[in-house]
Amino acid sequence: MILYPSVDELLEQVDSRYSLIMLAAKRAHQVDEGAEELLDSYKSPKQIGHALEEIAAGKVKIKDSKK
Repeated sequence: MILYPSVDELLEQVDSRYSLIMLAAKRAHQVDEGAEELLDSYKSPKQIGHALEEIAAGKVKIKDSKK
């Protein structure tokens, strides 16, 4: 279960739970492979937690393919 950031807070940044899961998984893989950290500090010690915190902060978004 996710305690921080809350699911409601995350869904303000992403339009569906499915999109949230896909975005968080992709970003967690990037972080695991050495991608640049987008926040100064993290509450979570795990990559998936880092990804979720970045999404909640609005630092990671889904690229709009319609544009």
